[in-house]
Formats: sequence, structure tokens, C-alpha cells
Amino acid sequence: QIQSGVVALVAVADGKASLVVGVTADLTDKVSAVDLVRAGAAVVGGSGGGGRPDMAQAGGPDGDKAQAALDAIEAALAS
Repeated sequence: QIQSGVVALVAVADGKASLVVGVTADLTDKVSAVDLVRAGAAVVGGSGGGGRPDMAQAGGPDGDKAQAALDAIEAALAS
């Protein structure tokens, strides 16, 4: 179990991507799951995403860009 951290998952089905980002409670004052999932959604052609600061989801039609979506989430964390 994660004590502190961020988890980002991308699943692809029928060519469409689904993204989920989770942020542990101790980090939500610094990192928002909504902001991270929106960064990933933009890469896969999604137009938004939402949820709570600790858990958010989004999707998009370009499932072939799943790895690029994870890379975008990682880049958003680094900035």
C-alpha cells in the first residue's frame, strides 16, 4: 500500500483511453489529481476530466497515445 504518492493509470479499450489519477491525502495540498488527469486527457484528445483533489478520471478517443498521456502526467508532476 502506498503511504505517500501519486498513482496514474491508463487503460485502452476499443481504441479509447481511460485515465485515473490518485493522490494520497498528504500531497493534495501540493498536487491535484484533477490537474494531472486533465494534462493526460489533453494528450489523448479528451476535453476535460474531473473528480476530487485526491482522485480524478478522464478519457479520450486516442488510445494509441496512452504512454504519451502518462508522460504528460509525469511532466506535470515535475513542474
